Amino acid sequence: MKKIAIIGGTGLTQISDLNIINREQVATPYGSPSAEFVTGELNQKQLVFLARHGNPHNIPPHKINYRANIWALKQLGVEKIIAVAAVGGITPAMEPARLALPDQIIDYSYDRKHTFFDDEFTPVTHIDFTVPYSQALRKQLIAAAAATNIKLVSAGTYGCTQGPRLETTAEIKRMEQDGCDLVGMTGMPEAVLARELALEYAALAVVANWAAGKTEGEITMKEIEHNLHTGMANAIDVLKAFIALL
Repeated sequence: MKKIAIIGGTGLTQISDLNIINREQVATPYGSPSAEFVTGELNQKQLVFLARHGNPHNIPPHKINYRANIWALKQLGVEKIIAVAAVGGITPAMEPARLALPDQIIDYSYDRKHTFFDDEFTPVTHIDFTVPYSQALRKQLIAAAAATNIKLVSAGTYGCTQGPRLETTAEIKRMEQDGCDLVGMTGMPEAVLARELALEYAALAVVANWAAGKTEGEITMKEIEHNLHTGMANAIDVLKAFIALL
């Protein structure tokens, strides 16, 4: 079996049922990764877990060392990555606590280290990013959701914003006009860095709230935490089924 990694986002800093075998820090040419890498067994299969925002959660989206995280996973022998992320819902199907598997992405972030090919000793490299997520991994996750009877939206466009602030109503209107169904802050450059290192990558999005302007009133952390409690529990069940089906 190809070695699997799960990157946990907001609301997922650890997997409670993971039988931990090893914890290790990995030094990289790009600095320190977000946290130690936890290797363990789930459903009798080995995987690597990384808390994207650190454990405890203390690294904001624009400060994550995406290059160090992805480079280290490659060095650990990982070939497939499932990236879990909390997002906002824009279009009607993306209601709070829903799980979604985006199949496209639009990058609105800026000033992030977004490539491994950016020094004078590296030749100019243009990778194909027409289909940003692994179709094979997405199909396996869809099958895992079906096996657990958990409703999952099987396609959609993820819009990646800079953060750490949430968006304005006008920004969400623009994103919806651009074709975005979801809004998050960590989808890029994570996805493209994985592609540059030839790693299969898919995102499992957990809708934490309606995006700005989609409901009346302010978006509160209480609301987000409530929806993440349900959504992340479902995400973990899908991940367990995904591992079992491999």
